[in-house]
Amino acid sequence: MSTMLPMLESITYVDVLIAFGTAVLGLVVIIVVAFCALAASFNSITRGNSIDLTSYVGEKKVSLASRAKVALLHRLNVGSAKPRDASIQLAAKASPYVDHLLVTSREGTVAGSSPVNVSKESTIVIGTIRMGFGHHRIAYAASSWAASAGTTYFHDLLNIDSPEAQLIKDMDKAYSKGSRLATEIGGPVEKLWGAITKSGDANALRATYQMAEHIKPLLLGLPKDTPIIATHSLVGLIAVSCGFTNVINLVIDNHAQWFIVVPKALNLVQGPSNYHSLLAMGVPPEEVCLAGHWIPKALVENIDADCTARKHRAAAKKPVRLLIPVGGAGAQRSFVCSLIAAMKAKLEKGEVQLFLNAGDHAHMKTAFVAALASIGAVYEVIDSLAGVHTFCDRLRTGAEPKEAVTLFAFPDYFPAVATTDIVSRVADVLCCKPSELAFYPLPKLMIRRVGDHEAYSALRASELGDGTLELREVADALKYVELMKKPDLLTVMNNCIIDNNKIGLYNGCKKAVEMAKARAKQ
Repeated sequence: MSTMLPMLESITYVDVLIAFGTAVLGLVVIIVVAFCALAASFNSITRGNSIDLTSYVGEKKVSLASRAKVALLHRLNVGSAKPRDASIQLAAKASPYVDHLLVTSREGTVAGSSPVNVSKESTIVIGTIRMGFGHHRIAYAASSWAASAGTTYFHDLLNIDSPEAQLIKDMDKAYSKGSRLATEIGGPVEKLWGAITKSGDANALRATYQMAEHIKPLLLGLPKDTPIIATHSLVGLIAVSCGFTNVINLVIDNHAQWFIVVPKALNLVQGPSNYHSLLAMGVPPEEVCLAGHWIPKALVENIDADCTARKHRAAAKKPVRLLIPVGGAGAQRSFVCSLIAAMKAKLEKGEVQLFLNAGDHAHMKTAFVAALASIGAVYEVIDSLAGVHTFCDRLRTGAEPKEAVTLFAFPDYFPAVATTDIVSRVADVLCCKPSELAFYPLPKLMIRRVGDHEAYSALRASELGDGTLELREVADALKYVELMKKPDLLTVMNNCIIDNNKIGLYNGCKKAVEMAKARAKQ
């Protein structure tokens, strides 16, 4: 100790500053070298691209910062995995849930499957990715129209056992975790996540397209003239990078950004603001078209009858039936559970009935059960698709639910997604975040969003008259539930839906199938 004290005393303030400055300079050098290395790798990873995205987005060159950002995102997406040229041979088997729908898989991995047999004029492939519920829901909506028009393959990329599918699964885990953390923590974390989901700029398109180039084997097993309807932009980007000639991209929400665009495909949008915004961004007019909302056939064909039934219930001052589903990422737990707890008095007075869809999320079922127990609510549990149909058929006869609260919870994925679509027909109000469900043809109470890009979908619903603006606090949502006890608001919303249907507003999936068929004949 005695020998160290003089040494310490000899170290001056200047020495400390020099040491600190040297460390900072070394760190800066490391960062600059890494930055330059990433930027340099951009050229090597994009060299074989089939589409010139720089020209497409209206830029003369890609900046050094953009090259580094895209290279980093690509590295995060694919890691050290190398792209493969081999095509994956596909097989298919009849869906156990949807009539006339064939579900694809990798040949030899699913018992009872047969090789895929495609004819461009009689076949449609609905390409999707099971990331959350939204993209799958839209895919099933499109399938409901396509299945009656010819051979329809439901091609979920995650269902194709392969290294490429695993890359997508890993990416989805990160997105789902981000969604859950943002909604549960709130505050700065929610703001950061909102900014990320809203910033789908040209670099986001570049990074997504680069991943598409990396995982082309997922589609290379199909003929290039096969009609592809994509419900995720990544599927559409894979298709155009493979050279498919008839690709239709169903744009997912109402916020225009490059991330949702598929160059060289026909991008169909649900609303006019997205249409003219994409044109203003520079998307060629021949590559974008206003189609309408992505809605299942059964919901569209029964709009008049279902809306009339809701108006009769409103006039008779029946309990307001609120359908509250959770998304595929399992986010919104805190908000929805707080909303349920706040419904105690209304449930006890018989003013509302709750239809809670926990999906296939065990943690959401547990959370719902705890919230209901906290207010002493009695509930019925339905855990099969057959039970869902029986429940809805019974309500359509004029009967009421067995309990004021019905909890839907499933061990499997498909019933989790389909239940919201099926129960929507007998619900008075769909209470959900402004996701793909914001476009559905029933009155909607739009609750707190998960990503900032969803805010524009709530605005679309409100302007059309079939939904509220986004209600970010439980107290605000309760005010609207109180308004819906009287017939005026629900009657107006249902009348708006009936009028919207007369001009084909909810026929987006029908038009997509018709366009795919027409393009196949050219």
